[in-house]
Parts: sequence; C-alpha cells; structure tokens
Amino acid sequence: QVQLVESGGGLVQTGGSLRLSCKPPGRTFSTYAWFRRAPGKGREFVAAISWPYGTSYYGDSVKSRCIISGGNARNTVYLQMNNLQREDTAVYYCAASTRPLSNSEADYDYWGQGTQVTVSS
Repeated sequence: QVQLVESGGGLVQTGGSLRLSCKPPGRTFSTYAWFRRAPGKGREFVAAISWPYGTSYYGDSVKSRCIISGGNARNTVYLQMNNLQREDTAVYYCAASTRPLSNSEADYDYWGQGTQVTVSS
C-alpha cells in the first residue's frame, strides 16, 4: 500500500505561516490534494493541484491564504499557509490520485498519516 509522508506541521501564533510538505513514495500521481480535519469535525478540502498543467483549486476557507505547489515529476508537494487563524487548527492530510482535479476525498486513493497544525492566539 502506497503511503504518502507529510511533514512541516507544528505550533504557530495567529497571523503566522507554515509550509507543509508531502513526499510521494517513489511513484508519480496526476493529482495531489490537502485535506484537514479539525477537532470534532469531518475532513475538509483545502487545496489540490493536477498535472500536466499544474492546475490548482482551493477550498473557500483558505482560498486567499494558501498556495499549493510541486508534485510533478515525483517532486515534493507543498502547502504554503499564511495568516493562519485559530480555526485553521487541524490535522492536515496529503492525498494523491490518478484521477483529474477533485475536491472530494472519495476521489483520492492514497493518503498520508497526517501532520498536526495548531494555531494559538
């Protein structure tokens, strides 16, 4: 079973930034995404990127504050998060798929273990 490896989570103050990384395990996928699960809530779509054109798509709650990049040619996938708020506190999951760009977790077959992001005031 292919498992993605996330890193970069941690504790940050309100207004701060973090960059999450996701390393594909030696194979290429056409689409990568980040989802998150806040305490007591379901998994929420954050961002996705699809190749060969590098098309990206963002969830409404992070649209102006996040940038997804990387993922082509087996490169690491990044999620740059800026101006973090307390409501961004969650476990962030990287996912991969051979399907086209999607914001539905059902379309992603490969997942990482998650990395915790905690935003404090």
